[in-house]
This record gives sequence, structure tokens and C-alpha cells, in this order.
Amino acid sequence: MASASPLLRTSCTYLRRPIIAAAARGYISRAHPVPTPTVPIQVAIQTVLDGMDQRHLQRLERWDNNKENRVEQRVQYLSTRGSADAPTPEQVRADAEKDPYRRMDETVELALQLNLDPRKPGQSLRGSLSLPHGNGKNFSVAVFTDDAKLAALALERGAVAAGGEDLVEAIRDGTTSVTSFQRTLASPEMMSRLKPVARLLGPRGLMPNPKLKTIVPYDELMEALDRQMSGMSNYRTDKVGIVRVGIGKGSFGAEKLLDNVREMMNEIQSVRPESFGKGKKGQKKVAKGTKYYLKAHLSSTQSRGSELVDLRTIDPTSSFFMTDESLP
Repeated sequence: MASASPLLRTSCTYLRRPIIAAAARGYISRAHPVPTPTVPIQVAIQTVLDGMDQRHLQRLERWDNNKENRVEQRVQYLSTRGSADAPTPEQVRADAEKDPYRRMDETVELALQLNLDPRKPGQSLRGSLSLPHGNGKNFSVAVFTDDAKLAALALERGAVAAGGEDLVEAIRDGTTSVTSFQRTLASPEMMSRLKPVARLLGPRGLMPNPKLKTIVPYDELMEALDRQMSGMSNYRTDKVGIVRVGIGKGSFGAEKLLDNVREMMNEIQSVRPESFGKGKKGQKKVAKGTKYYLKAHLSSTQSRGSELVDLRTIDPTSSFFMTDESLP
């Protein structure tokens, strides 16, 4: 068999060089970016909690190094601009010596990027859910009901305002400010009577809504009040299909945060629309292989960035859902 000519061998070697070089360096472009590594949800939560601990230790060290200067700055500020009932300089110095440095309890947030287009009918998610351990927040609630006994009972339970047409009129004339409450509840028959204040409540997201489970019958009103005051979480897709939910505080610990994540993901899965994704116009069925979950990021209030979560560990339809086993 005749051997290849020197020219052919040279040209083949020349053609192989860029291929070998590209394979060695790993070709990167806008069309082929380097994939960002993902971590299981358990690792992501622990990383976020470790970041909170590290920030607290750094702040505590800075406080200890500058404690005297900060105390004196506060004393000087209160002496020049403080109110009449402001603490005296002796009280400020005594509190600084007695009380420990207070730790900031950051909120842990899970952001889900879903394969949804809220502009299309049926692809905009909105609702509320009660997390097993709450979200660490307490809300002030106003109750609209024409039952005087229920209104009095709601005030005893902790509602900031309760009543029927008298409460509507108080909000309308400004006697009761709309900034005094953060959530509202209403019985079904009161909805037609809220028209005079709809323009005040609606833009602030305070209008009772059946999707948020804030329109409830008489016999469930007190139970709904307790849920809303204890921090019932509302969720809604934004214009690009992202859902952001605070799953708890850093003081909850990893186990409670995982329980809240499990409840949240089951809720998002249960409200999955029949049609989602960027299908063709008029297409009603979801194409085979279309993904519902695109990305998931876990972060805290003051974290520098976020942790990209492995979708297999938070997808309720996956065999790796909420598992700490090693992933392939």
C-alpha cells in the first residue's frame, strides 16, 4: 500500500491542529457559554446559612473594634436631635454594656423561573399558601364583615380594623388609613359594598381576592384571620414568569426551611397550567419534552449573590425530589 504524500500529511496535520487546540482549551462563546454549576437544595440552604453566620461574625468584630466610638456618636446625636423622651447618655452607655450585639435575622428567598408567558391566557399564576413553619413575618389585617359579633371577635383576635359599611366609610373619608393594615379579609356578601374604596385598595394589592383565599365564608373567617396574621405567603408570576417566595428566616434552621421548600414546590406543581412554554400560536397541548422549571435561585436578604439550585432536587416529579443522595 502506497504511503500518503508529504503534502497530504502536512495538510491533515494542519487541519487537526485547531481541532486539538479547541478541545484542549474548551470552546466558549455566547452561543456556547460555560455552564454554571448547580447544587442540591440541601447544600444551597446550608451555604446561605453559613454566609449569614460569616456576616454576623464580621459585623460583631467591627462592633467590638468601634464600640466606644459608636456609643459616643449615638450619645451626641440624641443630645442634639433626640426627642424629649430619648434615653439619657447614662442609659445609652449602660445598654451598650448590658445588651449583646443584635443579630439580623435575614429572610431566605427562593426564586423560580418557570416556562410561562403571563401574557398568554392561563399562564399567569397567582395564589397563596400556608407554609408549615410560617415565613417569619406578622401582618396587620383588616376584616370586612357585616356581622357585628364576628367583627368584635376579629378585633379580639388581633385584627387592626373590622366592620362592614362603617369600615368602608372610615377608609373612604380617611379616618382609617389604608397604610394601617397589610392584608384584608372579606365575607362574600361584602364584595359588592367595597366598590367605593376599590380604587384605594386595588393599587396597593389590598383588595380581597379568591385566588389569595381572602374571600371566605362566615364560618371560616376567624381561621383565615389567624393564617393571614401568622404570615401566609402570597405568590405571583412577574412579567417574565418568575415566582419569588420568602421561605423563612435564617433562624429557622435547615430542616424547617427544607419543609417550607417542599410545601412551596408542591403548591407550584399543583397549579401548573395545562398549556405552558413558547408553543406555536393556537397550540393547546404541551410539546413533548417541554420543561416547566427552568432555573431556581436561593438567596438571603444581604447575600452577595445567589445559589443556583439543581432542579432535580426541587421538582416534585423527579425521583431526586428533596433528597440528599449523590446525583449522577
